[in-house]
Amino acid sequence: MQLTYQPYELLLKHTFTIAKFSRNSTPLMLVQLTHEGKTGYGEASMVPYMGESHQSAADFLSKVDISQFKYPFDFPSIINYLDSIAPNNPAIKAAIDIALHDLEGKLKNQPCWQLLGSDPEKMPVTSYTIGIDTKEVILQKVKEAEGLKVIKVKLGRDSDKELIQTIRSVTDVPLYVDANQGWTDRKQSLDMIYWLQEQGVQLIEQPMLKTDIDGNAWITEHSPIPIIGDEAVQRLADVKSAQGIYHGINIKLMKSAGMYEAQQMINKARELGLKILIGCMSETSCATLAAAALAPQCDWADLDGPLLTVNNPYNMPGMVDGKWVLSDAAGLGLHHF
Repeated sequence: MQLTYQPYELLLKHTFTIAKFSRNSTPLMLVQLTHEGKTGYGEASMVPYMGESHQSAADFLSKVDISQFKYPFDFPSIINYLDSIAPNNPAIKAAIDIALHDLEGKLKNQPCWQLLGSDPEKMPVTSYTIGIDTKEVILQKVKEAEGLKVIKVKLGRDSDKELIQTIRSVTDVPLYVDANQGWTDRKQSLDMIYWLQEQGVQLIEQPMLKTDIDGNAWITEHSPIPIIGDEAVQRLADVKSAQGIYHGINIKLMKSAGMYEAQQMINKARELGLKILIGCMSETSCATLAAAALAPQCDWADLDGPLLTVNNPYNMPGMVDGKWVLSDAAGLGLHHF
C-alpha cells in the first residue's frame, strides 16, 4: 500500500464569520491510499480554532506505518492505532479513515453508503450556511442559497435579531441556527429561542459555552425547539455526556476522526434517544460525500462545504430537491475534473 498527501488551501466564497472567529480560507490535507491498483481519497479540513495545521498533519502522517492497514480493513483496530500515534488530531485521522473507506468500496466494487448500511431514500435535505455579515452581504448569500430547502444561520452577537429579520425579508424557508457558544445569559437566550421559533427556526446548535453544562441543560429543558450539542461533542466518548444536556448532537467527520467512529456515534446516540445532525467544516466534495454516505442515518444534515467554496478540486456531487444524491459508483463516488 502507498500513502501520498498534499497540502491544499480551500478558498471560501465569502469571509466566514461566526460568534468568535473569521476566516477566508481553510487549510486542507488531501490524502491518497493506493492498493492493488485502486486509490482511495480522503481529506482533513483543519479549521484553525481546532488546532490542526498543514505542519501538524504532515508530522502525524510521517509517523503512520501503512503496513498497519491490511485489507479487508479492521476499522476498530485502525482507529485505535491512529489514536496511539498521538492524541487529538481528529481531522488528519479522518482523512486516513475516509481514504480507507473509499479504497475499500473500490476494492469491493460497492458504494460506501451501501457498505455502511444507509438507505439513499432517507437522505435529509442539507442546509446552506450563512455566516455573520452586513445586511448587503447577507442578502447576497440568501440569493446564492436559492433552490436549497433550509438555511443555517450563524448567530452569537448583538445583531442576531437583525440578521434573522434581514433573511426573513426575502425568504420564508425553514432555518437552523448555530450560536457557536456565543450566548451568555440563559434567560435572555430562552427569550431569543421563543422569538426564533416564531421565525421558523427548527433547531439551535450550541447556545452557550460547552463548559456551561448547567446553562445548556437549563435551556434544553425549557426550549420549545431542539437544542444540539456541537463543540461539546467531539468523539464517541462524548456522546453519553450529552444525554440530559442536549436534545441531540452534531456529528462531524473532522471531529469524530472519520466515518467509522461517526457511525458508532450515530448508533450510540440512537441508543440514548438523542437526535442527530450530521455537519461539516469547510470541505471539498470528498469529505462531503463521506458524510453524505451516513446522512440517511441522521435526522438533519448540514453538508454544504462545496457550496461555500470557489476551488473545490473535485466535481460537485449531484443534488436534487436540496438533497445530495448518492451514486452507485464504487467507494465515495468522487469524480475528478
